[in-house]
Amino acid sequence: MDLEKVREAAERVARSEGLEIFDVEWKVGKDRFLRVIIDRAPKVQAGITDAPGEVKLPAEANEGGGRVGVSHADCQRISEQLSVILDVEELIPGPRYILEVSSPGMDRALKKPADYERFRGRMAKITTTEPVEDEKFFEGRLSGFVDGKVRLELQGKVARFVEVPLEKIRKANLVVEF
Repeated sequence: MDLEKVREAAERVARSEGLEIFDVEWKVGKDRFLRVIIDRAPKVQAGITDAPGEVKLPAEANEGGGRVGVSHADCQRISEQLSVILDVEELIPGPRYILEVSSPGMDRALKKPADYERFRGRMAKITTTEPVEDEKFFEGRLSGFVDGKVRLELQGKVARFVEVPLEKIRKANLVVEF
C-alpha cells in the first residue's frame, strides 16, 4: 500500500469540503486500520511572512478566532467520500480494513511551524530530545515561531521566554484550558 497516494486522495476530498488533512496513519495488527485526522484550514494564504524565517498568520486565523472546529458531520462526509475513492482507485489492496476519520482533538499535537503561529496565545506542553536551557520539559503560552525556533512564555515567580529549536522537539501538544 502506498500511504502517500492515500494521503493525496484524502487531501483531495478534504479540500473539496474546505478542510485539510492533519495526519494519516496506517496500523496493522488484529485489524487493518486507516486513521485520517482532519482539521479546519485557517483562512489565510500560505507563506505570509514578515521577516525571513518567520511565519506570520493574521489573528483571525488563530483557533478561537470565530471559526468552528471539525464537526461530526465533517468527519462523516469525509469518511463516506474517501471510502468510495479508496475502493474505486484500489488504494488499499487486500482484505477488509477499518477507516476512521476524526479531528485532532482539543489537546492536538503541534507538528508544523505554522501550528505554533496558528495557536499563538494558547498553552502548550513541549518535550525535547535534549536539554534546552538545562530543561527537557516546558509548559507555557505559545508566542510564535521565528527563525526555526518555537517561542514559549513560561510562567513562574518571574515570567520568562524560552526559544526551543524545532529540530529538538520530540513532542508538542496544546493544553486544554477551561
